[in-house]
Amino acid sequence: MAGRKVIGLVLLLVGILLLFFGWQSTESVGEQISETFTGRFTDETMFYLIGGAAAAVAGIFLAVLKR
Repeated sequence: MAGRKVIGLVLLLVGILLLFFGWQSTESVGEQISETFTGRFTDETMFYLIGGAAAAVAGIFLAVLKR
């Protein structure tokens, strides 16, 4: 049971870090230029944002919910 909470907390931390790096990436000059011309962020930035959100949600479920 404690192992599940530890894994959940690690996933939550990794998710928050990925979201932070994704948000920082969206603010870069190169990303802004790419988004202006294509209308979307690069694949790498989207990986950070989507992967971070998924890891954070999974971490919350593992850390908080009981079986």
